[in-house]
Amino acid sequence: MLYRLNQHKYSAYLVGGCLRDILLKQKPKDFDIATNASPENIKKLFRNCLLIGRRFRLAHIRFGREIIEVSTFRAQSKKKSFKHRKIATHGMLLRDNVYGTIEEDVWRRDFTMNALYYNIADFSLVDYCGGLADIQNKIVRIIGEPRLRYQEDPVRLLRAIRFAGKLDFELDPATAEPIQELAPLLRHVPPARLFEEVLKLFHHGQALKTYQLLQQYQLLNELFPQAKQNSLDDTNDKILELACENTDKRIQQGKTVSPAFLFAVFLWPSVQNKAEQLIAQHTRTFIAYQHAVSDALSKQQKLITIPRRYSTAIREIWDLQHRLLQRRPYMLYRLINHPRFRAAYDFLLLRAEIKEIDPSIASWWTHFLEADDETKKQLTQAITQTPRGTKRPKKRGRTI
Repeated sequence: MLYRLNQHKYSAYLVGGCLRDILLKQKPKDFDIATNASPENIKKLFRNCLLIGRRFRLAHIRFGREIIEVSTFRAQSKKKSFKHRKIATHGMLLRDNVYGTIEEDVWRRDFTMNALYYNIADFSLVDYCGGLADIQNKIVRIIGEPRLRYQEDPVRLLRAIRFAGKLDFELDPATAEPIQELAPLLRHVPPARLFEEVLKLFHHGQALKTYQLLQQYQLLNELFPQAKQNSLDDTNDKILELACENTDKRIQQGKTVSPAFLFAVFLWPSVQNKAEQLIAQHTRTFIAYQHAVSDALSKQQKLITIPRRYSTAIREIWDLQHRLLQRRPYMLYRLINHPRFRAAYDFLLLRAEIKEIDPSIASWWTHFLEADDETKKQLTQAITQTPRGTKRPKKRGRTI
């Protein structure tokens, strides 16, 4: 692709995170290209090209399962064009398709470590703003005036935190200083875009450190306000930290992770507290939890769009909590075969670890899953042998 662009007299550079990862001896997740060819000219050269984006016009070129993103050099913001550039009153760039040179394009990139260019024509590494030194010194530094750059695209607030957590870098003081104050700018970001950014934050293998940085800079309040509003003690923070640790371990072991599990944990404190309020008003427990679940998801959808396949899975994880606690013998094998059982079981283990539920129930399930058929029968008989004349303990509000 790079050579074809060169053959047609266009400049073509590898750019961005792929070069950063190679320099850090990590495997790049994708490859991006920057060129002086317009999106329309790129499309003429590649039949497998799709032009996307209204805010930023980009070319996506598909090779099998891989998609190479090709962007045209952007001009500096001081160049005015009402037709191709639109800025909101709060400073966010709504549209920016003013094209320029590589010397201008570098100052439109977000962080210095992402502003390196590899020239395919002479195999040179082009560094206009000290990105190579920042990579070597493990520093996250935004390009330009931090406040203005965050206002242009508030998602850069999250990207700064993600790179610091993922790469174990330090935030440059000038880059870090306005983050907490400008956190409310995230409310202007489309909810669908925030969903993708949240997955990037917590699914790169350093979720716990990222979570702590989000807490430190008050960004978590903007993403999951319900988690903080309903935090009455340290137990809620503890279960969120444990969930992040659990996610990191699964990624390190090469196991899959589910966005549904992440959101289920982050929204659980809201569900619990809302349900308890309704139960105190004499609402039946089951009905109270159904209302609490709908309320939590509805509020979160206004901030971060959760696709239906994930919101349905979140509901199922929560619903299975009650069934896992009941351990009805005729339901055991049906529960194990439920598509969301593993996520619900992991969630149950987290709740047991913070003593939200009786830890012996979580231990019972662990033994049951590891046992042979004969031991499974014995474990099942043990929970069905309730002496006559004894009363089962009354269920408390936080039993689901």
